[in-house]
Amino acid sequence: MMKDKEDPFSGMSLEELWQLFPIFLTEHRPEWAQWYQEERQRLESILPMEDICRISHVGSTSIPSIWAKPIVDILVEIREGADMQAVKEHIIRGGYICMMEKAGRISFNRGYTPSGFAEKVFHLHLRKAGDNDELYFRDYLIEHPEAAREYEALKLRLWKEYEHDRDGYTEQKTAMVARFTGEAKALYSGRPVPHFVYNV
Repeated sequence: MMKDKEDPFSGMSLEELWQLFPIFLTEHRPEWAQWYQEERQRLESILPMEDICRISHVGSTSIPSIWAKPIVDILVEIREGADMQAVKEHIIRGGYICMMEKAGRISFNRGYTPSGFAEKVFHLHLRKAGDNDELYFRDYLIEHPEAAREYEALKLRLWKEYEHDRDGYTEQKTAMVARFTGEAKALYSGRPVPHFVYNV
């Protein structure tokens, strides 16, 4: 895990971080949509919007009714040719901590404090335009409640076992996420651009 030089958690091991920030699921909360809208507006005021092609609410908090970690995931896609490192600096100046960086993908968080989670917590995923499987997965679960319930049941089963192992928790969900994403891409392949019909 790569951390920004201003990360207050840089001296902590993964095990210590997972103890401080455990997996915690709760029933769906209507205010998550409002948190996203407020944070989107804030991002639009600090990002170079000429470089941004789409900002989206993703993750389980974007799917009505299912249990989720109370962390709002935001996907920011940048236009072809935009400088990802320059956008990264805007995000950090906006109060986010860079937690992971690899080719074409940078992840950030906001709302992690030395004493645990703040009231509002955000994960921001910076990507190149079109690197957006999360949108297919989100739309599919919104349109297929039975799939959403299956995903919810899996998360609830994994919760306590992986409460202090976020990587393990994510890994155990990978096969189901890949299955539903694949089904979504096959189903939505005929949709006109943009493929994603939910303005969330």
